[in-house]
Amino acid sequence: MLNIAAILQLSKMEYLMGNTTLEKLRSEVLGLPEPERAELAHELMKSLDLPVDHDAGDAWDKETLRRLAEIDAGTARLIDRDELRRRMRARLGPG
Repeated sequence: MLNIAAILQLSKMEYLMGNTTLEKLRSEVLGLPEPERAELAHELMKSLDLPVDHDAGDAWDKETLRRLAEIDAGTARLIDRDELRRRMRARLGPG
């Protein structure tokens, strides 16, 4: 099994070697346990060097509190996990 540093290195090499490497890398990564895939996804996102939105954290805190208040007040429309999965599959399509 590849460690994260090796996977990131393979990702860089993909540009030189073509899609075959990317397909091999994708196959290997999808075989990793969920915690390792999550860590890798986090590292890949950080590597994109997107600008940091310093106001986003405050905005999400406010949104979280608003949603919790709706739940406490009984005005939120909640769905269970099965319904969430059904909706996500319908939105994302087969695959």
